[in-house]
Amino acid sequence: MVSKHRLYQTFGELLYVVAMSDGVIQKEEVETLDEILKAHPKSKEIQWSFFYEQGQNNDIELLYKNVIEVFTDHGPDEEYDFIVFALEKLAEASDGISKEEDKIIKNFSKQLLARFKSDIENIQQKLK
Repeated sequence: MVSKHRLYQTFGELLYVVAMSDGVIQKEEVETLDEILKAHPKSKEIQWSFFYEQGQNNDIELLYKNVIEVFTDHGPDEEYDFIVFALEKLAEASDGISKEEDKIIKNFSKQLLARFKSDIENIQQKLK
């Protein structure tokens, strides 16, 4: 299981992926990120990771794959509801949700759920 600290870092990475999916991070997205996270107890960790990735200019497709792996390794968590909420609010910040942003948000939920279901099925098979 991945530590909570790593979970929050990865959350920042995923927010970065969504913000960069249209090729550029807009001022409105950064302002919305601040607003979304201001009440979150781990906002500093999440924001640090977002801005770290912005400075690294990594490939967002590879980063997204890593995000899915980390969240899968971590397993189910109540924070995922907040993560999806934050992704949607961030995507809406600049001219509404683009096709690219929508695709990432929907794929995130689908892929994570599919991985968890697969893990459950594998465990059930081993118990038989």
